[in-house]
Amino acid sequence: MDSTQPKPPHPVVYDYLRTNKLFPSVWCEGCSIGIIFAALMRAIGRLNIPKDDIVMVSGIGCSSRAPIYADFCAMHTTHGRALTFATGIKLAKPHLHPIVMTGDGDCLAIGGNHFIHAARRNIDMTVIMVNNNIYGMTGGQYSPTTPQNKLSATSPYGSVEHPFDPCELAKGCGASFVARGTSYAATELDKLIGRALQKRGFAFVEVVSHCHTLYGRFNKMPSAVEMLKWERDHAVNVVQAAKLSPEEMKNKFVTGVLQDRDIPEYTEVYEQVIERAKKRYAENQSAATGQGD
Repeated sequence: MDSTQPKPPHPVVYDYLRTNKLFPSVWCEGCSIGIIFAALMRAIGRLNIPKDDIVMVSGIGCSSRAPIYADFCAMHTTHGRALTFATGIKLAKPHLHPIVMTGDGDCLAIGGNHFIHAARRNIDMTVIMVNNNIYGMTGGQYSPTTPQNKLSATSPYGSVEHPFDPCELAKGCGASFVARGTSYAATELDKLIGRALQKRGFAFVEVVSHCHTLYGRFNKMPSAVEMLKWERDHAVNVVQAAKLSPEEMKNKFVTGVLQDRDIPEYTEVYEQVIERAKKRYAENQSAATGQGD
């Protein structure tokens, strides 16, 4: 190939795309959701997961448009209900691997209770939550992760609420795998997603992302490049963070694997309950037949 000619797109990414659908994408120019989506596709390709084993599920929001472009079985569901649909899929077809694409509003506000209980049950699914600190698709309202005093369409003088830490919430609820990455560190991100995909149980990856269109404009960072640099300058790997004092970690956030443990997975335990129920039913039937004689 002539070295002066542009190289073809990454083949692994394109293997998993519906290339005839709505390209260029619906996302704003400079949006980091494309970076995150590509990291997911690379991780799936590297693990060589069969397309027919994946069901991609999303709710409502900018990141929830991702299933449109993925060449898998997909469900674009109602606001905040992606995890409930994914739970139903996993219970009905335990061999399938639900991958949920969601945002901070969809996952933690209207979908917050579903998030808590899906993690508590440790249902086998991979959840990728794009955290851009705002409702990006519906006009820029503040979300459960909007930092205190930051501006939004519904907090023009600064948000007064304390934000959720999504990873701490996932850990506290009992998730088997919890990690945080950024859209800036794309290579690290696809490795974190790859580990999540291989984990048996509820695997949660928060991706610190940016919305320069709304959050950035409200908070005087209207450039996508500027916001990516902010991610670079404020992220601290979990290994490095352990060596720093609270003062040194002020205004920083931790990235990497934050929890990784092996605990019973819900559908496996549920299958054991089914087997016990079948055994009890057979015993009762046998007893009833014996009494009839």
